[in-house]
Amino acid sequence: MSTIAFIGLGRMGVPMAAHLVAAGHTVRGVEINPAAADAARAHGIEVVDSVAAALAGADACLTSLPKPEHVSAVYGGDDGIFAHAEASTVLMDTSTVNVETSRWCHSEAEARGLTFVDAPISGGTAGAEAGTLTFMLGGAPDDVARAAEIVDPMAGNVIACGEAGAGIAAKLVNNMMLFIGVMAMSEGSQLAEQLGLDAKTFWDVARVSSGDSWPLRTWYPVPGVLEKSAANNNFDPTFSVDLARKDCGLAVQAGDTTGVNLPAARLALAQLDELIDEGLGGKDCTLVAKLASPDGTLRGYDPALDRTLEGTRA
Repeated sequence: MSTIAFIGLGRMGVPMAAHLVAAGHTVRGVEINPAAADAARAHGIEVVDSVAAALAGADACLTSLPKPEHVSAVYGGDDGIFAHAEASTVLMDTSTVNVETSRWCHSEAEARGLTFVDAPISGGTAGAEAGTLTFMLGGAPDDVARAAEIVDPMAGNVIACGEAGAGIAAKLVNNMMLFIGVMAMSEGSQLAEQLGLDAKTFWDVARVSSGDSWPLRTWYPVPGVLEKSAANNNFDPTFSVDLARKDCGLAVQAGDTTGVNLPAARLALAQLDELIDEGLGGKDCTLVAKLASPDGTLRGYDPALDRTLEGTRA
């Protein structure tokens, strides 16, 4: 079995690393959030204080970080991964970043005689918990083959997408399509409500008809239809508006760079920005359904509960 460093043990990282532990690997993790660190320890992950300690003797290193700037800092900082990784360690970034950041990781790793594979994921927290994530791998074929063996305990699908940066390119396009799909599902759910359709009955129809989609099957934004829908929990985040806005923005940026016209993606981005302007960036991205509601209210969402929780935290 391998020793694996895991940098970033948040909502995705903890269940992912837990599957590696269950497969018999030793996992050493770094996490600055105390609650997430405690959750990691509860799953058998050894939490250490530095990147250097996590990497000592590691066969592989995975990173799961929020934004491109975090990835650049963790890899390129004075006490970062590039400063401490061994030539035998395969480095994999599962974060959603822009193509430029991923290609920078590849080039910097190559200049140091290190191995890097871009390894973004799809499947959300449910996929992380179930061990059914899709990994999209980009890099040299031999390096990708090594990475595929490491990620297998966390994965339902492992796809070699091509050379350096191909994995993250596939991820950005996939997530752009996801957010357009969320918008379609959101509008459909609210029109069905206003036409008097039973939510579960309409979901049953759409699920086996041409309206089917991954967000419909996984995130339907009406309470009582899907067990793990955020609509059952006041739209507390499974995939936050802030993170969705980051990913959708990176896709739109890629469209600007390549000259591809992305009107639907721009509309999805504008709706996420509207929620952020309302102070709802920390809620679930499926809360865009309230923008389709005739009066801005949404069954399953009570803003007063957010205010009550904020008062309790204060």
